[in-house]
Amino acid sequence: MKHLASSPMLVGRLQGGDRRSLGRSAAVVRDVMEDPALVGDLIGALDDPDPIVRMRAADALEKAIRAHPARLTPFKTTLLRQARSSGQHEVRWHLAQLLPRLPLTRRERKSAVTTLHGYLQDRSSIVRTCALQALADLAATDPALRPAARATIEAAVVDGTPAMRARGRKLLARWPPDVGATRPVRSAGTRETPCV
Repeated sequence: MKHLASSPMLVGRLQGGDRRSLGRSAAVVRDVMEDPALVGDLIGALDDPDPIVRMRAADALEKAIRAHPARLTPFKTTLLRQARSSGQHEVRWHLAQLLPRLPLTRRERKSAVTTLHGYLQDRSSIVRTCALQALADLAATDPALRPAARATIEAAVVDGTPAMRARGRKLLARWPPDVGATRPVRSAGTRETPCV
């Protein structure tokens, strides 16, 4: 599959510093929100050789499309591929947040769920917690996923990291007892909050 190219100017604004800093990614977020044509450039930067650029691109992408997730639709195949292939935890946790926002076919949802179950084994607690939230978000729109998602969340409440246990308890508290008939109830803004 052909990878998207990213703008050298955009990449330049995401470079520098270390993983504890965001550099000029806030300015990139503003630019992408104002010019949706830059979404493809930002997605292309997820394949950049520099892990700092990849990390900041993932963060900026997640923030830039919150109000307009449909802007990701033309890139869903690329995002699913990147979610499967990325080994960088800062990229993975943002991709976990993005996957439920995509208009996925049944086959693509199955692929996303498989990827997210793999994320539940990641060494990063943030990745695992974001994967748990993403599984619940996908189950909110697909009744067939609800029983397995609930079982995964219940297991995380018992055996997960402290962040997973806390997130799992919140998800279960909002999940109706009859998982086959109704959607899990989510508070406003759940996707916008960090997965920790």
